[in-house]
Amino acid sequence: MELLLPEFGLVIFQSIAFLLLMFLLAKFAWKPILAAIKEREKSIDEALSKAELAKQEMARLTSQNEELMKSARAERDLILKEAKTLKDSIINEAKTSAQTEGAKLIEKAKIEIENSKKAALAELKHQVSSLSLDIAERVLRNQLQDKATQQDLVANLLKDVELN
Repeated sequence: MELLLPEFGLVIFQSIAFLLLMFLLAKFAWKPILAAIKEREKSIDEALSKAELAKQEMARLTSQNEELMKSARAERDLILKEAKTLKDSIINEAKTSAQTEGAKLIEKAKIEIENSKKAALAELKHQVSSLSLDIAERVLRNQLQDKATQQDLVANLLKDVELN
């Protein structure tokens, strides 16, 4: 078994090539690579901060939207309550007005009935008195055809008048 030892010249040559490659990379490639990495890191940080800002803005808008919805619901409830109150007051006013109008109509009807009743009674009294006079006149004409009956009737009426 032989030991495989690298040759000394090959090791030096590879070391010099490695150092030369390192020097060239450090001189020409390392700074642009680091600059690109830093630029990339910076753009990622900016994107993350923008995403965080967008997230905060979205949370703020969501919160604001919820507040607007609560406000709109409260306003809607208030409007519905006012509408119901207005409806109830209009209904109550209409009921009161109808009751008042009904009471007025009933009172007017009672007055008309009373007036009609009085007019009918007056007409009836007038007719009764007219009929009574006609009947009395006919009866008196028949009874008072002779003078003696007339004198007796007048005497009786005078007695009744004195007694009253």
